[in-house]
Amino acid sequence: MGEHHEKANTPPPPETDIDPTSPYASIDSKKLHEAADRALDHYLKPAAHIMAPTRSYEPMYLANPVYDTESLLANASETLGSVTEMLNNFAAVLDTSHRKTALGIAQIVMLSELAVNQALDNVQPVA
Repeated sequence: MGEHHEKANTPPPPETDIDPTSPYASIDSKKLHEAADRALDHYLKPAAHIMAPTRSYEPMYLANPVYDTESLLANASETLGSVTEMLNNFAAVLDTSHRKTALGIAQIVMLSELAVNQALDNVQPVA
């Protein structure tokens, strides 16, 4: 007595044009492949990022554009003079090696103050 086996009428899988070994077999694998390409480009083509146009620069602090050049230079001169004074006072309480460093910085600031003062003289109308 033999048993009767029936084959199930299963339709064959649909044929697609997508190669099963392709990285684009599904949306997820396509996104993964694009991400991998971006990562490889980042590490293997660093010059592309260096040569890319920079983003627009938005400074955190701005000098008020309504002030004229003379006012801005006068303010910068006063600020540099104050910084020189603060550095000299600070240097007085430091040990010798640090004092020389602070005084050197104060001298650089003082030279900047002189340059700003000369620019201020150039801007002021001659009386």
